[in-house]
Amino acid sequence: MRFMVIIKADADSEAGVMPGEQLLSEMGRYNEELVKAGVMLAGEGLHPSSKGVRVRFDGATRTVIDGPFAETKELIAGFWLWQVRSKEEAIEWLKRCPTPMANGCEVELRQVFEAADFGAEFTPELQAQEDRLRQQIAAQTCAGSA
Repeated sequence: MRFMVIIKADADSEAGVMPGEQLLSEMGRYNEELVKAGVMLAGEGLHPSSKGVRVRFDGATRTVIDGPFAETKELIAGFWLWQVRSKEEAIEWLKRCPTPMANGCEVELRQVFEAADFGAEFTPELQAQEDRLRQQIAAQTCAGSA
Protein backbone atom coordinates (compact mmCIF):
# COMPACT_ATOMS: atom_id res chain seq x y z
CA MET A 1 0.00 0.00 0.00
CA ARG A 2 1.18 3.47 -0.79
CA PHE A 3 0.35 6.47 1.35
CA MET A 4 0.92 10.15 0.87
CA VAL A 5 1.90 11.95 4.05
CA ILE A 6 0.90 15.61 3.72
CA ILE A 7 2.57 18.23 5.91
CA LYS A 8 0.21 21.16 6.33
CA ALA A 9 1.56 24.69 5.94
CA ASP A 10 1.65 27.28 8.69
CA ALA A 11 2.29 31.04 8.80
CA ASP A 12 6.07 30.49 8.92
CA SER A 13 6.22 28.09 5.97
CA GLU A 14 3.97 30.43 3.96
CA ALA A 15 6.32 33.32 4.84
CA GLY A 16 9.25 31.31 3.46
CA VAL A 17 10.86 30.71 6.86
CA MET A 18 13.28 27.82 6.43
CA PRO A 19 13.69 25.11 9.10
CA GLY A 20 16.66 25.35 11.42
CA GLU A 21 19.68 23.05 11.49
CA GLN A 22 18.30 20.98 14.38
CA LEU A 23 15.05 20.14 12.57
CA LEU A 24 16.91 19.48 9.31
CA SER A 25 19.21 17.06 11.17
CA GLU A 26 16.30 15.31 12.89
CA MET A 27 14.41 14.99 9.62
CA GLY A 28 17.55 13.73 7.90
CA ARG A 29 17.91 10.95 10.47
CA TYR A 30 14.20 10.12 10.21
CA ASN A 31 14.36 10.01 6.40
CA GLU A 32 17.37 7.67 6.63
CA GLU A 33 15.31 5.31 8.81
CA LEU A 34 12.45 5.42 6.29
CA VAL A 35 14.80 4.69 3.37
CA LYS A 36 16.63 1.87 5.18
CA ALA A 37 13.27 0.27 6.02
CA GLY A 38 12.17 0.50 2.37
CA VAL A 39 9.26 2.79 3.28
CA MET A 40 10.15 6.11 1.65
CA LEU A 41 9.54 6.40 -2.09
CA ALA A 42 9.77 10.22 -2.24
CA GLY A 43 9.66 13.23 0.01
CA GLU A 44 10.02 16.95 -0.54
CA GLY A 45 9.29 20.34 0.95
CA LEU A 46 7.36 22.89 -1.08
CA HIS A 47 7.90 26.60 -1.67
CA PRO A 48 5.22 28.92 -0.21
CA SER A 49 1.98 29.34 -2.15
CA SER A 50 3.07 32.90 -3.06
CA LYS A 51 5.38 31.24 -5.61
CA GLY A 52 2.67 28.93 -6.92
CA VAL A 53 -0.36 29.10 -9.15
CA ARG A 54 -3.63 27.25 -9.43
CA VAL A 55 -5.28 26.41 -12.72
CA ARG A 56 -9.07 26.39 -12.69
CA PHE A 57 -10.70 24.02 -15.20
CA ASP A 58 -14.16 24.88 -16.47
CA GLY A 59 -15.01 22.94 -19.61
CA ALA A 60 -12.47 24.02 -22.24
CA THR A 61 -11.51 27.16 -20.29
CA ARG A 62 -8.33 27.27 -18.21
CA THR A 63 -7.79 30.14 -15.78
CA VAL A 64 -4.44 30.66 -14.03
CA ILE A 65 -4.69 32.07 -10.50
CA ASP A 66 -1.49 33.39 -8.92
CA GLY A 67 -0.68 32.69 -5.27
CA PRO A 68 -0.54 33.34 -2.41
CA PHE A 69 -3.66 31.51 -1.37
CA ALA A 70 -5.85 32.07 1.68
CA GLU A 71 -6.54 29.50 4.40
CA THR A 72 -2.96 28.62 5.29
CA LYS A 73 -4.15 25.59 7.29
CA GLU A 74 -5.42 24.05 4.03
CA LEU A 75 -2.12 24.48 2.17
CA ILE A 76 0.65 21.91 1.83
CA ALA A 77 4.21 22.64 2.95
CA GLY A 78 5.68 19.23 2.07
CA PHE A 79 5.01 15.56 1.54
CA TRP A 80 6.32 12.01 1.63
CA LEU A 81 5.24 9.08 -0.46
CA TRP A 82 5.54 5.82 1.51
CA GLN A 83 5.18 2.13 0.68
CA VAL A 84 3.97 0.14 3.70
CA ARG A 85 1.98 -3.02 4.45
CA SER A 86 -0.94 -1.29 6.16
CA LYS A 87 -2.46 1.98 7.30
CA GLU A 88 -1.51 1.01 10.84
CA GLU A 89 2.16 0.70 9.83
CA ALA A 90 2.01 4.13 8.18
CA ILE A 91 0.52 5.60 11.35
CA GLU A 92 3.28 4.05 13.46
CA TRP A 93 5.95 5.54 11.20
CA LEU A 94 4.22 8.91 11.26
CA LYS A 95 4.03 8.95 15.06
CA ARG A 96 7.84 8.62 15.11
CA CYS A 97 8.30 11.72 12.94
CA PRO A 98 9.98 14.78 14.43
CA THR A 99 7.48 17.64 14.76
CA PRO A 100 7.69 19.24 11.29
CA MET A 101 6.71 22.78 12.33
CA ALA A 102 8.01 24.85 15.21
CA ASN A 103 4.54 25.70 16.53
CA GLY A 104 3.06 22.22 16.14
CA CYS A 105 1.06 21.13 13.14
CA GLU A 106 -1.30 18.61 11.68
CA VAL A 107 -0.09 15.95 9.24
CA GLU A 108 -2.52 14.18 6.93
CA LEU A 109 -2.15 10.56 5.84
CA ARG A 110 -3.96 9.50 2.64
CA GLN A 111 -3.85 6.17 0.83
CA VAL A 112 -2.88 6.31 -2.85
CA PHE A 113 -5.18 4.52 -5.30
CA GLU A 114 -3.83 1.32 -6.82
CA ALA A 115 -4.92 -0.14 -10.18
CA ALA A 116 -7.23 -2.69 -8.51
CA ASP A 117 -9.18 0.12 -6.82
CA PHE A 118 -10.62 1.26 -10.17
CA GLY A 119 -12.45 -1.98 -10.95
CA ALA A 120 -13.57 -3.11 -14.41
CA GLU A 121 -13.37 0.43 -15.83
CA PHE A 122 -9.57 0.13 -15.65
CA THR A 123 -9.35 -2.16 -18.68
CA PRO A 124 -6.35 -4.38 -19.51
CA GLU A 125 -5.39 -1.81 -22.18
CA LEU A 126 -5.42 1.01 -19.63
CA GLN A 127 -3.45 -1.15 -17.19
CA ALA A 128 -0.84 -1.86 -19.88
CA GLN A 129 -0.59 1.87 -20.61
CA GLU A 130 -0.14 2.60 -16.90
CA ASP A 131 2.58 -0.06 -16.65
CA ARG A 132 4.42 1.44 -19.65
CA LEU A 133 4.25 4.91 -18.14
CA ARG A 134 5.57 3.70 -14.77
CA GLN A 135 8.45 1.93 -16.53
CA GLN A 136 9.27 5.11 -18.47
CA ILE A 137 9.21 7.17 -15.27
CA ALA A 138 11.51 4.67 -13.54
CA ALA A 139 13.92 4.74 -16.50
CA GLN A 140 13.93 8.56 -16.53
CA THR A 141 14.55 8.65 -12.78
CA CYS A 142 17.46 6.20 -13.11
CA ALA A 143 18.90 8.12 -16.07
CA GLY A 144 18.56 11.42 -14.24
CA SER A 145 20.47 10.21 -11.20
CA ALA A 146 23.36 8.72 -13.22
